[in-house]
Amino acid sequence: MPYVIAAPCIDVMDKACMDECPVDCIYEGNRKLYINPIECIDCGACEPACPVEAITQDRGVDEGQEEFVADNARFFELALPGRGEPIGAPGGAAGLGPVGADTEFVADYQQSA
Repeated sequence: MPYVIAAPCIDVMDKACMDECPVDCIYEGNRKLYINPIECIDCGACEPACPVEAITQDRGVDEGQEEFVADNARFFELALPGRGEPIGAPGGAAGLGPVGADTEFVADYQQSA
């Protein structure tokens, strides 16, 4: 099962996880990072690197964070604002660079106080 990044990453984006990922499958949105579920090899290297504990396997997300599993996939499957086509699986985040957009769910997400 691939890993996903949930709410604690929003507006933080430490990026330490990106340095640990051996397949470069963590992409930078505007407010948060996203793991490409097609490119993720489920190695788990990213999880301990996250200082805000936002990363878990898709089947183990914290209660109340379940929507981030589907939303993580939408980042790659749907055309994001300002982009004509979906990102898909380009074979690594470094070649694409920062995307500069988020899914509607993340763009509108309000952190709980």
